[in-house]
Amino acid sequence: MPDKSLFKPDTRYTITLRMANNTVSPADIYVFRAYDKFLVARLAGADGLLRRIDYAQIERVVRTTEVVTADRYQVPAALLDEKSWVSREVMQHYASSSSKGK
Repeated sequence: MPDKSLFKPDTRYTITLRMANNTVSPADIYVFRAYDKFLVARLAGADGLLRRIDYAQIERVVRTTEVVTADRYQVPAALLDEKSWVSREVMQHYASSSSKGK
């Protein structure tokens, strides 16, 4: 089972993820923070929600891709605090950036 040592912030990963219905599927994630028991990440190509992913849900890491500074997602630090995620699974956050043309 993967743990915190395999994950770094501001990095994209392709993983196999065990879903709530106990099926396994591939997922591309962008990791914002890696805590001792879980990650705070965003699924690529999905609904844009920030998600808590417990390490027990991750079957294996298939690929790791570093993200250059100009392409990193920016989220307020308060939304990524560990205490905000203790009792939460998902969080919706909308932001725009004039530098990204949005």
